[in-house]
Amino acid sequence: MELRHLRYFVAAAEELNLTRAAEKLFIAQPPLTRQIKQLEEEVGVALFLRKPRGLELTSGGEYFLEQARQILHKVEATVEDTRRIAQHRKTVFSIGFVPSVFYGQLPLMVRRLRRNKNLEIILHELKTREQVDALKNGKIDIGFGRVRIDDPDVDQELLFDEPLIAALPAGHLLTRHPPSMTELAGWPMVTFPSGPGPNFADITLGLFHRRGLRVNVIQQVNDVQTALSLVASDMGFTLVPEQVRRLHREGIDYMPLEDDNITTPVIASRRKGENPNAVMRLANTILDELVQNRLTGRYP
Repeated sequence: MELRHLRYFVAAAEELNLTRAAEKLFIAQPPLTRQIKQLEEEVGVALFLRKPRGLELTSGGEYFLEQARQILHKVEATVEDTRRIAQHRKTVFSIGFVPSVFYGQLPLMVRRLRRNKNLEIILHELKTREQVDALKNGKIDIGFGRVRIDDPDVDQELLFDEPLIAALPAGHLLTRHPPSMTELAGWPMVTFPSGPGPNFADITLGLFHRRGLRVNVIQQVNDVQTALSLVASDMGFTLVPEQVRRLHREGIDYMPLEDDNITTPVIASRRKGENPNAVMRLANTILDELVQNRLTGRYP
């Protein structure tokens, strides 16, 4: 099996018409038909159902399409990184992250990696689900998020559980003492990020729902910065990870919760079964040290 077989198959699967696929690939239809047939014979299953008006993917074909896309994306990313390395003589290391983890250990990790002049560090702001896809197609090398994603190709490591705190408008009634979840439920709430789950909003809303509490979500936003701006505007409160306290914002008071066992995970995601190269080993060593500092209280 060669890469061209995968490219031909993906084109045929996307067009579901051999004539259009051949035009897209700038080849004649008969050679394309032969290549698809050879691919099916090698795989040992039918990938398409041939119908009078075109093609239809079989269940095996649908799975093979997903895997073929990932392989081609990985090859494209490898070629791109190889060209970049050749031009700059640097090794590229790409990190995915959700914004709420970028106020604690992650900036220190990036800073220490950047001391190596042979490394080019690239950062991608991605939700955890997007990080998993980016790991599988080679866009990133490691991801940092807060949501568990069950995927056979990705390993997720719990680094530590981080306390949640309430971000409240400065001088709010609930800043007189650590508020309970029941007290918070009586006020409008701003959640982030918006969009399909699983996400941080699901985690925070679940804390109320599991306690039988209803909460009035007044606004859903895409990121923590916007959520804090709305809080400062007296729109309501939001729950944030403890490290966000390091982001000093005028008009906001950060309060610990009455129940100090309410936490959110910090999770590292890596490709499963991949032997770590020298850069990944360095990143893992730095990360282990920073996590231990966090766990032993040497870093807030």
